[in-house]
Amino acid sequence: MTTAAAQPPRDRALGRGISTLIPQAATATPAEQAAAVLTAMQSVPVRVGVLQAAVVLLEERVRATGDEAERAAAATTVAMLRSAIGQAG
Repeated sequence: MTTAAAQPPRDRALGRGISTLIPQAATATPAEQAAAVLTAMQSVPVRVGVLQAAVVLLEERVRATGDEAERAAAATTVAMLRSAIGQAG
Protein backbone atom coordinates (compact mmCIF):
# COMPACT_ATOMS: atom_id res chain seq x y z
CA MET A 1 0.00 0.00 0.00
CA THR A 2 1.33 3.47 -0.82
CA THR A 3 0.49 6.66 0.94
CA ALA A 4 0.54 10.20 -0.32
CA ALA A 5 3.53 12.26 0.69
CA ALA A 6 2.83 14.63 3.52
CA GLN A 7 2.42 18.22 2.47
CA PRO A 8 4.92 20.62 4.05
CA PRO A 9 3.35 22.91 6.61
CA ARG A 10 2.32 26.31 5.30
CA ASP A 11 3.80 29.47 6.75
CA ARG A 12 0.41 30.93 7.63
CA ALA A 13 1.45 31.18 11.27
CA LEU A 14 4.43 33.29 10.25
CA GLY A 15 2.21 35.91 8.63
CA ARG A 16 -0.02 36.12 11.68
CA GLY A 17 3.01 36.33 13.97
CA ILE A 18 4.56 39.18 12.04
CA SER A 19 1.35 41.17 12.04
CA THR A 20 1.35 41.04 15.85
CA LEU A 21 4.85 42.61 15.88
CA ILE A 22 3.83 45.61 13.76
CA PRO A 23 2.83 48.60 15.88
CA GLN A 24 -0.92 49.06 15.48
CA ALA A 25 -1.33 52.16 17.63
CA ALA A 26 -2.71 55.23 15.91
CA THR A 27 0.54 57.00 16.82
CA ALA A 28 2.75 54.48 14.98
CA THR A 29 4.14 56.07 11.84
CA PRO A 30 4.52 54.14 8.58
CA ALA A 31 8.29 54.29 9.12
CA GLU A 32 7.90 52.70 12.58
CA GLN A 33 5.65 50.01 11.12
CA ALA A 34 8.15 49.31 8.34
CA ALA A 35 11.03 49.12 10.81
CA ALA A 36 9.11 46.58 12.88
CA VAL A 37 8.41 44.45 9.80
CA LEU A 38 12.05 44.59 8.69
CA THR A 39 13.19 43.52 12.14
CA ALA A 40 10.75 40.61 12.20
CA MET A 41 11.64 39.52 8.66
CA GLN A 42 15.44 39.49 9.02
CA SER A 43 15.69 35.70 8.96
CA VAL A 44 12.85 34.99 6.51
CA PRO A 45 14.00 33.92 3.02
CA VAL A 46 12.78 36.22 0.24
CA ARG A 47 13.39 35.99 -3.50
CA VAL A 48 15.97 38.44 -4.82
CA GLY A 49 13.54 39.74 -7.45
CA VAL A 50 11.18 40.90 -4.71
CA LEU A 51 14.03 42.81 -3.06
CA GLN A 52 15.06 44.37 -6.37
CA ALA A 53 11.49 45.53 -7.03
CA ALA A 54 11.29 47.04 -3.55
CA VAL A 55 14.57 48.91 -4.16
CA VAL A 56 13.21 50.47 -7.35
CA LEU A 57 10.01 51.60 -5.64
CA LEU A 58 11.79 52.98 -2.60
CA GLU A 59 14.40 54.82 -4.67
CA GLU A 60 11.53 56.61 -6.38
CA ARG A 61 10.13 57.61 -2.97
CA VAL A 62 13.56 58.99 -2.01
CA ARG A 63 13.50 61.17 -5.13
CA ALA A 64 9.84 62.18 -4.96
CA THR A 65 9.08 62.87 -1.31
CA GLY A 66 9.44 66.23 0.34
CA ASP A 67 9.27 64.65 3.80
CA GLU A 68 12.80 64.39 5.16
CA ALA A 69 11.92 61.64 7.66
CA GLU A 70 10.32 59.57 4.90
CA ARG A 71 13.31 60.17 2.64
CA ALA A 72 15.71 59.03 5.35
CA ALA A 73 13.65 55.92 6.17
CA ALA A 74 13.37 54.98 2.50
CA ALA A 75 17.09 55.54 1.89
CA THR A 76 18.01 53.43 4.92
CA THR A 77 15.69 50.67 3.75
CA VAL A 78 17.20 50.79 0.25
CA ALA A 79 20.66 50.37 1.77
CA MET A 80 19.47 47.38 3.82
CA LEU A 81 17.83 45.78 0.79
CA ARG A 82 20.94 46.30 -1.36
CA SER A 83 23.01 44.66 1.39
CA ALA A 84 20.64 41.67 1.46
CA ILE A 85 20.80 41.41 -2.33
CA GLY A 86 24.61 41.48 -2.18
CA GLN A 87 24.66 38.71 0.44
CA ALA A 88 22.35 36.57 -1.68
CA GLY A 89 24.38 37.02 -4.86
